[in-house]
Amino acid sequence: MKKPISLMLLTGILAVAFVSDWTEPQFIKDNFSFADKQLRKMLIVADRSDTLFPRTIDKFGKLQLTNKYEWTSGFFPGNLWYAYEATGNDTLKNEAVKWTEKLEALKDFTEHHDLGFMLYCSYGNAYRLTGNEKYKTVLVRAARSLSTRFSPKTGSIKSWNTFKSWDGRKEYSYPVIIDNMMNLELLFFASKATGDPYYKNIAIEHALNTMKNQLRKDYSCFHVVCYDSTTGKVLAKETAQGYANNSTWARGQSWGIYGFTMTYRETGDKRFLDVAKKMADYYINNPELPVDKVPYWDFNANDSGYMPSQASYAKETPVKYRDASAAAVTASALLELSTYLGGNGKKYREVAITILHSLSSSAYRARIGENGNFILKHSVGSIAHGAEIDVPLVYADYYFLEALNRYRLLLDHKDPVTHF
Repeated sequence: MKKPISLMLLTGILAVAFVSDWTEPQFIKDNFSFADKQLRKMLIVADRSDTLFPRTIDKFGKLQLTNKYEWTSGFFPGNLWYAYEATGNDTLKNEAVKWTEKLEALKDFTEHHDLGFMLYCSYGNAYRLTGNEKYKTVLVRAARSLSTRFSPKTGSIKSWNTFKSWDGRKEYSYPVIIDNMMNLELLFFASKATGDPYYKNIAIEHALNTMKNQLRKDYSCFHVVCYDSTTGKVLAKETAQGYANNSTWARGQSWGIYGFTMTYRETGDKRFLDVAKKMADYYINNPELPVDKVPYWDFNANDSGYMPSQASYAKETPVKYRDASAAAVTASALLELSTYLGGNGKKYREVAITILHSLSSSAYRARIGENGNFILKHSVGSIAHGAEIDVPLVYADYYFLEALNRYRLLLDHKDPVTHF
């Protein structure tokens, strides 16, 4: 059994988090220099396959790849784009173009909701950084594909085709997960690119129904809400990757903070800003949040009053593993959120900076050539499924690099989010 990260080491991390701004550009530069080296090493291994995309490592430390239809396929091209943006390295740009264009066929993919992750993280960054119109065409086509999963009955975009409860008693045909908030950005982009408000309208309706049905009174969130596809009635509120149905899965909370912050950016509707702030407050003020601000994989894991189903592997996992991916998503979201709150944004920015310094420490950042050439260690895919426990994950690296880029822009007194 792997040991938890030592408290002594984590306490030491905080000493570097509160530093003056003049040291921070070098901190960011050093992280991107490291990312550049790791990514180029990973390219050597990943290039042996022309159709698979980096995701994690196996128990022997060997790179594990997935096909383009997995929800994580767009993150590796996105990592290359972010590293290129910060370093200006044309080798990374050329590789980013190559890996992005491998995903073009996904523009017509309709089998699940993750086209935002798959194509906005790849083609979205490609279009943002190159202005190539063919990339915009792919993104608009992808938004059209994603919109086919919207139902006026439920007022939401269907996430998976089915969801089976962990107790094995029920299977639902219209599940919606909190992660889906992240995919709305593709729809907002399509309305701006085409002038057609339809995509934006369904994104807003989805966000409003997520706000209505997915959030608890304390602004934690349920992972999965299952609807009746005929009546639109909510049938169940459960979890797929969290500890228990009534617990708060850490990365789900992070998706919510990020997704509602982005939705406020795209709409100017202060209801979304209020929700983003309150979800962030839940994360920041949670008594279960460790001192380094990198959460345990579920805020309620192993606590009394929270019981996983017998079918879930969560009950067999007594170690409260950290999830660096949840921390990275949160850091990126908080940096943007901080810019919308005036003087009240300072505390959110400070937490984000603490997270970045924590993740950049030896407790979480790998050494050159190790960790399957991923940047961050100690992420969790799905303990409930017994999968990807305490390993690197490609999307942890993506949001870490995105957060570093946003921090770099803030230090330059620029908008941390480049608008199209």
